[in-house]
Amino acid sequence: MKVLQLCNKPPYPPVDGGSMGINFVTQGLLGKGCKVKVLTVESDKHPAKVDASMEEYRSRTAFESVYVDLGVKFLPAMTAMLCGQSYHVQRYISQEFAAKLREVLEAEEFDIVHVESIFMTPYVPLIRKYSNAKVVMRAHNVEHLIWKRLSQSCSNPLKKWYFKHLSLTLRAYELEHVNDYDGVVCVSGDDAEYFRNNGCRKPLAVIPFGIKMVAPPHVEEEPDSLFHLGAMDWLPNQEGVDWMLEEVWPVVHAEVPRAKLYLAGRKMPERLMGTQMEGVSVVGEVPDAVEFIGSKKINVVPLLSGSGIRVKIIEAMSVGKTVVTTTVGAEGIDYTDGENILIANTPKEFAMQIKRCLDDDDFCRRVGEAAKRLVADHYEEGKLAEKLLDFYNERIKL
Repeated sequence: MKVLQLCNKPPYPPVDGGSMGINFVTQGLLGKGCKVKVLTVESDKHPAKVDASMEEYRSRTAFESVYVDLGVKFLPAMTAMLCGQSYHVQRYISQEFAAKLREVLEAEEFDIVHVESIFMTPYVPLIRKYSNAKVVMRAHNVEHLIWKRLSQSCSNPLKKWYFKHLSLTLRAYELEHVNDYDGVVCVSGDDAEYFRNNGCRKPLAVIPFGIKMVAPPHVEEEPDSLFHLGAMDWLPNQEGVDWMLEEVWPVVHAEVPRAKLYLAGRKMPERLMGTQMEGVSVVGEVPDAVEFIGSKKINVVPLLSGSGIRVKIIEAMSVGKTVVTTTVGAEGIDYTDGENILIANTPKEFAMQIKRCLDDDDFCRRVGEAAKRLVADHYEEGKLAEKLLDFYNERIKL
């Protein structure tokens, strides 16, 4: 099968949860013998890395990228707002990208055009014009829910109003265009149910993020250590870390003074880099995420907003780490609270779950081991790639 994968950000190198999620599709399909061509948007926020490490990836995927300026511009943002359009989507419209896409479609025939995220939807008419391939969208999230939840938790009146506006226009776009596709792949059952209940008439599949199971890194685990690892230019991560530092950590530190919290991730804001709190270390971007995860004991994911599935939780679980998170953070994961993950939605609950893990090593280890089994059973890359391929084949037969 020949697949053209259109990406809203470069999938390689997989530097954050979003790129890891896209790269899972690429690697999974390649592993099943598909021929995959990757065409992606790159931007200042997510540039395409060009060095020797890319050579094998380029040879396997015929990787090409087109730069699109995704920076927020005042005038286009105001124009979109006045016209009731989604500025999130408008930013991705590029004549240069359209020209490259047309060139690729005219040069080669594909069985499937796999579109990563609702943001690439403006290119569907061009795909239909120059290709007979079936077009499938992979919805990374119900995107508007992220902004809806941010607006609900925001205390700044102006930001609250603007986040709500972004949510409403994005929701309208999602629901208007979800039926443009021949099929939709959701990463969680909740997302699929939302689309199904809001007018999606196309076939839906639930295929979460998959990961290749590897042996845990050979690094010593620091006792009484907590970590948060995530892209810190994503607003829900910033919101969650702020909540952790302001509401949760003071309780943890008072109860367990020996505990240490490490905050890691690319694009760490300067205001967080300057954090000076007892027991807190802000390390920013780490050279090896798996090694960093292996060196710490408990993964804290204090998400208050967001949608879809948290790739970084699956990654931590895959090497046997105990995860403490919120109901929002665990969305899309087939978990059992208290068995393979720990759920807490208030500062006191979050602090007490952490304290329980720090005070009871056997309990913490059992939860981590159960988490690893969960990932091996439900989120292994090869199994999910097979499911995606079956969904493709069903679309082609129609």
